[in-house]
Amino acid sequence: MKQSFIFFIVNFMLMRRRIIYLFSISIFTLMSFTVWEKDSITLYIIGDSTAANKAKDKFPETGWGMELQPFFDTEVKIDNRALNGRSTKSFINEKRWEAILTTLKEGDFVLIEFGHNDEKIENPKVGTSLDEFKANLIKYIQETQAKKAYPILLTPIVRRNFQNGILVDTHKGYPDVVRKLADSLHIPLIDMQRKTEKFVSSLGDEPSKKIYNHVDSGHVNYPKGLTDNTHLNVEGAKAFASLVAEGIKETKTRLAKHLIK
Repeated sequence: MKQSFIFFIVNFMLMRRRIIYLFSISIFTLMSFTVWEKDSITLYIIGDSTAANKAKDKFPETGWGMELQPFFDTEVKIDNRALNGRSTKSFINEKRWEAILTTLKEGDFVLIEFGHNDEKIENPKVGTSLDEFKANLIKYIQETQAKKAYPILLTPIVRRNFQNGILVDTHKGYPDVVRKLADSLHIPLIDMQRKTEKFVSSLGDEPSKKIYNHVDSGHVNYPKGLTDNTHLNVEGAKAFASLVAEGIKETKTRLAKHLIK
């Protein structure tokens, strides 16, 4: 009887230790997963065709957002939601932004680059006045911050528009709205209009064609050829993504710490 009791006590103690061990492992695993979830960052890109992912039948057209991931470590995942033809207005009206808000979490970042289509005021579906453009950007900023995520504003990239050897901007007052808003609301700004203007100007008129979607006739996707001075090819997208990464580094945000090149 005494031996049975001792045997029971020993088994009980061993079982108790095993339960405590398994419980500790479970708690550690849960905590590790929670920390990983909190530390991981989704970097959303919202904007127009200049940043958007492209279908294979549009190659060599490439959005700069397609080439941004290699600049980051594995803790940053890019979710490129930019779409062809969208403006600050249509991106909201089509509930594209609403869809992002359902998954946007604390610590995430949102790159906001619009302007190319907002300036098309002759098209009421996408065109916005400067005041409406500003109001829409404020909406993106405030709703991002409400999720405890971080907005970063970008001015639109430059079109290749050389006149007498000089690159002339086509975006009118829209980039200035972005700059002033970033300054007044203390939002990080990547001035892509100025960065890309400087870069394209340094290349010059003819050489700059090599980074835009200029295609000779006979191409499988463009049998008649194409001269596109708005959208980039792979080389251009990589160059402009590098400028975005440079701009992120200059923001000195938490996101910048995850840059690897």
